[in-house]
Amino acid sequence: MNLHEQLNWRYATKKMNGTAVPQDKVDYIIEAARLAPTSSGLQPFRIVEISNAELKEKIQPIAFSQSQIVDASHLLVFAAFDEYTTERVDKVFAQQEAERGLPAGASNEYKGMLMQNFAAQSKEDHFNHAARQAYIGFGMAIAAAAELQVDATPMEGFVNAQLDEILGLGEKGLKSVTILALGYRDEANDWLVNLKKVRTDKSEFVIEHK
Repeated sequence: MNLHEQLNWRYATKKMNGTAVPQDKVDYIIEAARLAPTSSGLQPFRIVEISNAELKEKIQPIAFSQSQIVDASHLLVFAAFDEYTTERVDKVFAQQEAERGLPAGASNEYKGMLMQNFAAQSKEDHFNHAARQAYIGFGMAIAAAAELQVDATPMEGFVNAQLDEILGLGEKGLKSVTILALGYRDEANDWLVNLKKVRTDKSEFVIEHK
């Protein structure tokens, strides 16, 4: 199948059958998110991979008791930086310079401009920007899962602050953004599985200026 066929195949699975997704497929999906483009290459988000059954059971009540939380093979929690600090930005550019064979400090002018912009913003602005970058990786992960025919359910229905506490994200300078539940559809018990995919018509979706 090509990408469009794979995306037509996928849907937001409402009931999963509990079958484990092979680890190499989970790794492939995560790698797609890691390779996603981000603003200035900052990659201001991390992925928490969860397969532990007890931890999933602990998360379910704060996710409106949705069954996918416990029926999924894996949960991928996308968590964004709570702010852009000098230390974090320095680390990104130091790695870029080292791996590209550039002199140390070659990016200082651009980095300085970037930090000046961040300095004029609030901590909330920083997180909102970082969360938007996380969503780019999130979309890539969904597409990669469709490529492998692994069902993936995007989930925003959870109490972020409580999930952050359960996972200790605050200690890492992170805040949860969204969850991607990975598994395989339970075709006999999922009300959505056979319903037509409905999207806005292209004539309305695309606004052309030619």
